[in-house]
Amino acid sequence: MADEAAPVMIDIRGVRKVYPSSAGDVVALNGIDLTVRKGDIYGIIGMSGAGKSTLIRCVNRLDAPTEGSIHIGGQNILTMDQKALLAMRRSVAMIFQQFNLLMQRTVLRNVTFPLEISGLPRARAVARAKELLDIVGLAEKAPAYPAQLSGGQKQRVAIARALATDPQVLLSDEATSALDPMTTQSILALLEDINRRLGITIVIITHEMSVIRQICTRVAIIDNGAIAEEGSVREVFTAPRTAAARRLFRGDREEIPPGARCMRLVFNDTNLHEPVVANMILACGVPVGILSGNMQTVGGQRRGQLLIQLPADAALAEKALAYLRTQDVIVEEVEPLDSGAAG
Repeated sequence: MADEAAPVMIDIRGVRKVYPSSAGDVVALNGIDLTVRKGDIYGIIGMSGAGKSTLIRCVNRLDAPTEGSIHIGGQNILTMDQKALLAMRRSVAMIFQQFNLLMQRTVLRNVTFPLEISGLPRARAVARAKELLDIVGLAEKAPAYPAQLSGGQKQRVAIARALATDPQVLLSDEATSALDPMTTQSILALLEDINRRLGITIVIITHEMSVIRQICTRVAIIDNGAIAEEGSVREVFTAPRTAAARRLFRGDREEIPPGARCMRLVFNDTNLHEPVVANMILACGVPVGILSGNMQTVGGQRRGQLLIQLPADAALAEKALAYLRTQDVIVEEVEPLDSGAAG
């Protein structure tokens, strides 16, 4: 896990991407500023069309931004010549949703492929590929072909292939979106292990909150081509500041009764199992309605949420709130679901 003292690995400043069209320019990215530190697992989340895939294509130079700068390891990748760009792409690997394996090659030869391109002698390429297949738990599948593998196994091969050139950065573009929940869990655990074991900086593009909660240390929420909010996953989950963050992290899709005053309570590890609401009802004699609740793991810690409806009587509502604010919980008023969606 990176900290604020870690060196900057990726520095994005003022990035805009505009696609001209006969109907008028389409602004896909609008002034993106992001800093990813060495060793971080950084999540970029947004709804479909928010601009996250465009951003990742700019970071690996599959696309070029209209304006701005992108530095990786201190080098401006937008001013690189072809030779330098090829070297950069060896240090910035990528895994995709659809695996992109070569179907006519065995698992072993899929992993040796980037090493062969770089000119590494075959014996050394094979030895390195076997090491990587062992890391991803597929040593026994070396002679198999992709068609003989499950989706999770294919993604593990793709990860092994991405690691073949000893990259400093691993970019993941919706890499778990095609997988079932259990397989997704195992792939995320593998990425976390790779980050911890090899010190590789990982940037994850996703629309799935569960991915961010399980593995990421920091998160940026992209909405309509701009960064709506950025911070540690715990901070953004516990106290989101923007409507886009609340839609994604709070799940504010509950039907709020018309005219109701509703509060969200967020609990941490220390008070997760405390009967805070029940104690409030007993102490204050104020009835409340419980609309929804859940528990999730965020950044390795358990967090709980309750959405409650306060009584219509203003004095009773304030009495309940006064009690809740003396407890070690976050109390946040929830408005009816914001109109529109992020992206």
